[in-house]
Amino acid sequence: MGNAQAEDEVTLFERDMKEFWIQFKISYGTEQNNQTSALRDLCKETIEALSEKWSKKLKEEDMMIDKIQEYNNEILQQSKYVAEKEEQLTDINSKLNQEEEQQKSLTDSIQELKEELMKKMEIKSSKNKAAKEKVEQVSKIKTLFKEHLGLEMRRIHDEQLQFIFRYIDHKDPDKPYMCTLSINEQGDYEVTSCTPPLDCIAELQLKLRETNNFSAFVANIRKAFTALSYKQSA
Repeated sequence: MGNAQAEDEVTLFERDMKEFWIQFKISYGTEQNNQTSALRDLCKETIEALSEKWSKKLKEEDMMIDKIQEYNNEILQQSKYVAEKEEQLTDINSKLNQEEEQQKSLTDSIQELKEELMKKMEIKSSKNKAAKEKVEQVSKIKTLFKEHLGLEMRRIHDEQLQFIFRYIDHKDPDKPYMCTLSINEQGDYEVTSCTPPLDCIAELQLKLRETNNFSAFVANIRKAFTALSYKQSA
């Protein structure tokens, strides 16, 4: 009987031990599960917090990138604008330089024309002065020639000077022998007409131009008319 009691106590102890271990395992497993669940929740919250934080940071960085891109686009537009304005300024400067060169060329041309005109005016004035002096010289000896050589001088159209010789033909002293003289554009004496014609008129004209001796020319013309008159009378 004593052995049966001892076996019951052992059985009871084993049963209690089994129940203890079962309860221990249940209790430990529940706590472990709770800790695991808490840890999982914490990790989840942490991950969510980090995700939200990094998502926000990424959004901020995206906004920053967009802003930078926007600034870059503005800088690019400004650079293009500046480049266009610089090109326009270069064109304007080029046109201004061309206009300055044209203005200088025009000024130089005007100056050259002025100088050329002044030279022509001086030459014309000199020619007019020479022509006037020659006319005055002719006028001074007009009376002398008329009195001693039977010579009459008169100014006709186009500023020509006509010489009328008389007392050449002994048969007809009043018969006129005429020679017309002018001053050409070069300022030289030129015989424009001779009545009656003289074969030596070209030679006498050349001699007058070379010597500028007007008195000798008139005297030689009279001699030539006189010789022609004697020749025609013979």
